[in-house]
Amino acid sequence: MNLGFIGTGKIASSVITGICKSSIKYNKIFISLRNKKTSKHLKKKFKRITIEKDNQKIVNNCNWIFLAITPNVGEKIIKNLKFKSNQTIISFISTITIPRLKKMIKVRANIVRAIPLPPISLKKGPVPICPPNKKVKNFFDKIGSTVEIKNEKLSINFWSTSGMMASYYEMLKIMSDWLVKKGIQRRDSQKYITSLFLALSEDAVVNNKKELKYLVKESQTPKGLNEQGLKEMSKKGVYKSVINTLNSIHKRLNK
Repeated sequence: MNLGFIGTGKIASSVITGICKSSIKYNKIFISLRNKKTSKHLKKKFKRITIEKDNQKIVNNCNWIFLAITPNVGEKIIKNLKFKSNQTIISFISTITIPRLKKMIKVRANIVRAIPLPPISLKKGPVPICPPNKKVKNFFDKIGSTVEIKNEKLSINFWSTSGMMASYYEMLKIMSDWLVKKGIQRRDSQKYITSLFLALSEDAVVNNKKELKYLVKESQTPKGLNEQGLKEMSKKGVYKSVINTLNSIHKRLNK
């Protein structure tokens, strides 16, 4: 089986890295030259990668095609590509719906939307897919944890939460910068903050059968530091801002 990636940004690079480190069986991975630095780095790092200047050659040579481009680029180029009905097409494009993709692709191929995130390069993290597809699920289960969604409107909720990734990293950066200003070395501050939140996330995963509100409660003691932090941030509307931002992203995706 040959895999083809149209687009070589951060997400495509992460998925390709995850694939190359996994037990997924494939012959070659064809990638576009769109991001020269990334594509050349991937070819140098992994043996069975071929770079193509022409996106149509990627389509011609591959069984599975991954659309890893921005919505604007997708609107321009997908309709001009000639796909085959026996291909599986997996779209990472956030705002182009399946009905729209079907019109652009024109043939009756298997079309699935997926939402991988950068940690997939480590073979970690959830990958929501819509509609459910056994082969695609088995594929992503080898490099992450697949979540199948029957209704495309429901999948938009997952796209919305994935839009908070940069905000999360910004929070880690702010805390790390604060430690540096207090005299801690940058290396030590980043190691502490990233290790702390990794441990908290792993604890949440282990306890994911509990409602998260119980973890919030269990991490506080009366008049303790965590109680103070939660109260002050709640009072300042930090968490309401998170909800407002999610609603705003969701509204954009529904246009």
